[in-house]
Amino acid sequence: MKVLYRIIIAAAKAGLPLIGLFNKKINLGAKGRGATWDILDKKVKKTTPKIWVHAASLGEFEQVVPVLEKINREKYQVVLSFFSPSGFENKKYTSLADVVCYLPLDTRTNAQKFIKVVDPSLAIMVKYEFWPQYLNQLKLKKIHTILVSGVFREKMPFNSWYGKWMTPSLEAFSHFFLQDEHSLFHLKNLGYTNATVSGDTRFDRASQLIERSNHLDFLDEFLSNKKCLVVGSSWPEDISVMKNWLNSNSQNEDYKVIIAPHEVHSNAIKQLIDQLDHPVQLYSEIEKNKVVEETTTLIIDSIGKLTLAYSYASIAYVGGAMGTKGLHNILEAATFGIPVVIGKNYDKFPEAGKLEDLGGLFSIENKQEFNEIINKLFEDDYLRDKTGMISGHWINSNTGATRLILNYLKEYNEDMVVHN
Repeated sequence: MKVLYRIIIAAAKAGLPLIGLFNKKINLGAKGRGATWDILDKKVKKTTPKIWVHAASLGEFEQVVPVLEKINREKYQVVLSFFSPSGFENKKYTSLADVVCYLPLDTRTNAQKFIKVVDPSLAIMVKYEFWPQYLNQLKLKKIHTILVSGVFREKMPFNSWYGKWMTPSLEAFSHFFLQDEHSLFHLKNLGYTNATVSGDTRFDRASQLIERSNHLDFLDEFLSNKKCLVVGSSWPEDISVMKNWLNSNSQNEDYKVIIAPHEVHSNAIKQLIDQLDHPVQLYSEIEKNKVVEETTTLIIDSIGKLTLAYSYASIAYVGGAMGTKGLHNILEAATFGIPVVIGKNYDKFPEAGKLEDLGGLFSIENKQEFNEIINKLFEDDYLRDKTGMISGHWINSNTGATRLILNYLKEYNEDMVVHN
């Protein structure tokens, strides 16, 4: 199996640039990986201790943000790597790292070179980033390595006939900080007990959102104190189950809708508008024109405004679960004390199941169910307030993961963490 893995990685190295000619995201990743060595050569300081942080994509990056915010940048240089373009392209200029790059493909040569160049004093992996060649190098070089917001499931390569060979690479981890007891159970079955159920750092990140200023003048003007549905990180599959309601709501003077689609390039926005048969207002056009209060639907066609929009919501619909893209972050909505509605495919997102069990989240399977639950939540103030209160309390009662991780790092090396 090791040989087959190496063949697959080699094939990916040769094939991805060709596939990238027909796929923008793959092309970004292929070109970005080609620039990694130059970035490291120019920006890595050989005389400064380094902390290497690796996140697969933007979602995993958000999980490690609360930890990154407390790293002592006066004494340590942070090297942040991503596998996916969604992470690198959105965070290549983040102030939370000194060096940002793509992670080269998982070959022995790349792993040896990367670890030699970065020479980290500490490595932090996020959620389930398990690249065996890199982990083997970390283990070989005896580099202290931790997993943050880790997840282990029964259906992972480690538990399969084709992936069992990767299990020894987990020996690279000095400690696992896991999201839940379920993950601890599966990790122990793999033979590892150096773990703590710390919870999900995203709860800490989400709880911070309500402490900042979430004011947006144009939303005040657009909403005019009316109830609002915010549709966050939507995909076409999500819009397809709600478009009838959205179109009928265009005649309703009581409710407003804000849609922040996951993809904001011009073709995606055009496709979204084409699904609606009523006038909409684009955020990008507000600077040119005044807010049209009579318009019931506002489309935010830029990145970085979604969590601000959630703060104005009466109800949130979080996208990704009507199709196969994967449910997006429900915590960013729930922290504002509002009911959350999602699609049907959320089995791989245990946080959604937990909030549903508590009564703060509703899952829908079709247009009829969407219409029924949205109308009920809008019309029943008591139900909306009650379910929203459940969501907010759920966030507050699950914070603390970051504190456990930072305490661990202080014990390992107190200079790594800012004391305040």
